[in-house]
Amino acid sequence: MRNKLRGTISEALSAVLPITVIVFLLSVFVSPMKSGTLLLFLFGAALLVLGIGLFTMGANIALIPMGEGLGSSLALTRSALLVGVGSFIMGSVFTAAEPDLQVLAQLVPGIPNLMLVLSVAAGVGLFLAAALFRILLRVPLSRTLIVCYIAVAAIAAFAPSNFAAVAFDSGGVTTGPVTVPFIISVGLGLASVRSDGNSSEDSFGILAICSVGPIIAVLILGICYKPEETVYIAPVIPEIITSRDVTVEFIKQLPHYFKEVGRTLWPILALLIFFQAATKRYGKKELARILVGFVYTFAGLVLFMTGVNVGFMPVGQSLGEDMAREAPWLLVPLGALIGYFIVAAEPAVTVLKKQVEEVSGGSITGAAVQRYLSVGVALALAVSMLRVLTGVSIYWFLIPGYVLAIILTFFTPKIFTGIAFDSGGAVSGPMTSTFLLPFALGACGDPARIMTDAFGLVAMVAMTPLIAIQLMGIKCANAAPAPAPAEPAPAADSEDEIIDYNTFDYEEFMMRR
Repeated sequence: MRNKLRGTISEALSAVLPITVIVFLLSVFVSPMKSGTLLLFLFGAALLVLGIGLFTMGANIALIPMGEGLGSSLALTRSALLVGVGSFIMGSVFTAAEPDLQVLAQLVPGIPNLMLVLSVAAGVGLFLAAALFRILLRVPLSRTLIVCYIAVAAIAAFAPSNFAAVAFDSGGVTTGPVTVPFIISVGLGLASVRSDGNSSEDSFGILAICSVGPIIAVLILGICYKPEETVYIAPVIPEIITSRDVTVEFIKQLPHYFKEVGRTLWPILALLIFFQAATKRYGKKELARILVGFVYTFAGLVLFMTGVNVGFMPVGQSLGEDMAREAPWLLVPLGALIGYFIVAAEPAVTVLKKQVEEVSGGSITGAAVQRYLSVGVALALAVSMLRVLTGVSIYWFLIPGYVLAIILTFFTPKIFTGIAFDSGGAVSGPMTSTFLLPFALGACGDPARIMTDAFGLVAMVAMTPLIAIQLMGIKCANAAPAPAPAEPAPAADSEDEIIDYNTFDYEEFMMRR
């Protein structure tokens, strides 16, 4: 276990290092920072590395096995009522505890935090139930998504324009470091009780459907609720002079995030206890292992959220303000550069890559998925910075983007369609909501434009991977030759087996492996 932890921390270091170097170089050559502010950022980066390493270890040990167990147990009950109620409770509990959603609720002006959180949680709960029923009823993902986005477009036509960007952002932040491992594994567990060849393909796509729920919920909130005040209040960077001041600042903030993460995880732990008492699914050793995983998850999230909120968020805001004032022409290429490298620092992306490799038997590599995600997010950040500078409506990008993504579902192998729509939620995690969004808010500057022009960045980040990964799927399908029926199957120990993704049968593939 120690070697695995060392490996996850090493991966986290390689993920966080590029964005840290970029910010450091900007502070030296483009937008000079006070030495105390830079120390705050670097200390936060160190906590970020340790936090991601611990969290990844904990997710693998606790959240993923727990989600698979809950998903398969729900399916085996053969009760539509239990599946619906159970998935609604699970989705609502996990979403309400999601750190990314708490961050967005603090940033959005004019709407009480609790009102926004509960609305989004209810939306995810309802659409998680719909996503699980889709798997059980074997409804094609593309058809489901078409219906969902038609509903979004219809409701958006009646919602206030200043709620649109926030609504689409809420769909991105709900799929964060706590929710993604659990929801993905619930889908795998539910699909595992099916015996057909498409069961594993159908395990993807749950995140995509769950992301629609918050969009609709917040749009409806915008129709029904009329806020009196919508002025954004920027976070204040503490006065830091010495390295001791940096240490004191983090120590002072640590108990706050200790409590925040505790509130995040205790409902999940309570759900595990209830589930174990009702089903006796896990043996003593397996249950002890899951509890140890919870400890890793808790410690990782505490360090991660402390590092991101204390070190990254204020620096992102300050950097955005300075860049818009000193070199606005650099915002677009800088956004693309940051977007390309920041994907690797998202904890949920690590979980998604692991699932992709497992389900595809290694034929779809996590490294390839990350490359395409990086290109997509780079484009999203470039467009978002362009919106900040010009004030172009987000609908000019989201509507064509989603239309193209839906069209591609008819030409992309099914497994890649699910991966693509799940990856949109995975990339829009804590790094996006706590560094990139404050960066855009700082760059925007004008409080009157923030609701329409700065918000929406998370939505753009969540949308572009849908196109990028499906294009990857089309490329893989075209590159893979059709199988020759007359030739014998490849040897079981072959590592170079080529998969025809258009006729990919996961169950048969795994039996041969």
